[in-house]
Amino acid sequence: MRHEIRSEIEIEAPPDAVWARLADLGGYAEWNPFITRAEGTARAGERLSLRMQPSGGRAMTIRPTVTAAATGSTFEWLGHLGVPGVFDGRHRFELTPTPAGTRLVQSESFRGLLVRPLRRSLDTGTRAGFEAMNAALRRRVLSAEPEP
Repeated sequence: MRHEIRSEIEIEAPPDAVWARLADLGGYAEWNPFITRAEGTARAGERLSLRMQPSGGRAMTIRPTVTAAATGSTFEWLGHLGVPGVFDGRHRFELTPTPAGTRLVQSESFRGLLVRPLRRSLDTGTRAGFEAMNAALRRRVLSAEPEP
């Protein structure tokens, strides 16, 4: 079974400014309500340690592998709950320049045996976590932007 969720937001700053905050995993604890602790480097092949706190759900730590990291445009990882095929998630951030700044799309594609029983939780708590993270990232980026 497959399932995907996504959330997007406009951020009034250039993609490189958004990327700087998104790729600063060590800073997540200061601002991120969804990924409350992050260790590792935003570089393809690197292993991360992420503490996820879905809205209304139980916190869990995952150790995904970065599958794509392109400065200013893409950050993606693949994680597994237990063994591959039981519950796999490919999490992706896409940054696209817009006239006003950047469109950030955060999405995750889930596959595996546990997707069907967990679907409701994904559509509520996990999606709400994405939206909270996007809004917090926007605030973080804009608070770091120099005044004109």
